Amino acid sequence: MTDRERIVPAGMEAIVERAGYVPAVKVGATVYCAGQVGRTPDLEVIADPQAQFVACWENLRIVLEAAGCTFEDVVDMTTYHVQMSEHMPVFRAVKDRVFPRGTCAWTAIGVSELARPGLLVEIKCVAVKRDSKAA
Repeated sequence: MTDRERIVPAGMEAIVERAGYVPAVKVGATVYCAGQVGRTPDLEVIADPQAQFVACWENLRIVLEAAGCTFEDVVDMTTYHVQMSEHMPVFRAVKDRVFPRGTCAWTAIGVSELARPGLLVEIKCVAVKRDSKAA
């Protein structure tokens, strides 16, 4: 049987109740993060694009931290963008401020919509927790 640990950071319990999924699942040293979006702790969509992108990265950071990881542990990332050509410059500027450049594989995909109206980006990733002895 696979050793699986559900990752539900404090303050994100409403996601499990409302949507029926967990923010991440840890299997061994690998953490599979569900797509994170720019929303408040009350699950309200943030309207301002830049503020939404900042919140999206912060929500991802919180999930990774709860699993014992950081952005440095991310090995694969997929981002889903509504109105990609319009918002990508702002998204990249925020990403470059908070996420280490050139440390993981990244695929960006343009989509027509996400799970809730007003969402502009969703970030899904896989992280592998580094051995603290090797770090």
